[in-house]
Amino acid sequence: MPLKSPDPELPRFHVDLPLTPGLEAALPPAAARHVQVLRLQPGAPITLFDGSGADWSAEVLAMGRSEVRVRVGEAQPVDNELPLAVTLAVGMPANERMDWLVEKATELGVATIQPLVCARSVLRLEGERADRKRAHWRGIATAAAEQCGRALVPEIAPVRSLGAWLRALRGDEAGGGREDRFVLSLAPGAQPWTTALGRLSAQASGPRRHWLLLSGPEGGLSPEEDALARSAGLRPVSLGPRVMRAETAPIAALAALGLLLTPAGTSGTDTSASGP
Repeated sequence: MPLKSPDPELPRFHVDLPLTPGLEAALPPAAARHVQVLRLQPGAPITLFDGSGADWSAEVLAMGRSEVRVRVGEAQPVDNELPLAVTLAVGMPANERMDWLVEKATELGVATIQPLVCARSVLRLEGERADRKRAHWRGIATAAAEQCGRALVPEIAPVRSLGAWLRALRGDEAGGGREDRFVLSLAPGAQPWTTALGRLSAQASGPRRHWLLLSGPEGGLSPEEDALARSAGLRPVSLGPRVMRAETAPIAALAALGLLLTPAGTSGTDTSASGP
């Protein structure tokens, strides 16, 4: 008997394997633990997604001590992504603030998060430590996508220095002309973020564009870094006269962008939602 379409009220889990109708498989360890914590029983319906843009109906087949087997039903495309592919390049804030930033940026619809080491960065990562942190942030992004209903998980790019990243960006010739690039700046002459957002209405009917937003670490970008970003083609924008924390500023900018791009009357916001 075929399974029904995915139900948004059911427990929802990300699986790191390609899903197909009728597939019977063991859930990856993280998803299996979630199912066990919820004390689901064989026959219980669940929703799965593999990051390819769809939700899949599924049911629990068997519960073992450490293994949970499921059968996959049919796919339902999920259409809740921003009409822009947004890259957030951020000077990594220290402690758990970067974790919080990754979670909230995922909820707000970013496509890519680029962690950067800047002149004033407190958090400095390289080598194996950077790789471990990147895997940790991938897990946070995945959990946030599970919670907020996204069927795509943002890419977490490898940690880079700001200088190396900007040099590579200059060689990219402005994303083939389809990428708008901005840097949050406290320098005089930065245009209001709302002015930049006003251009979106003129682009809405064209092909999907890419937006890139650079935000500095604690203490912001140094004057030299701000100038380097401008020379790489990033336009300076401002969120107003108040100085925000390193993790607050990019989230405020993304929230304004998301509100502008979300049609009036669109449902889905639920401040009481929590992950499985």
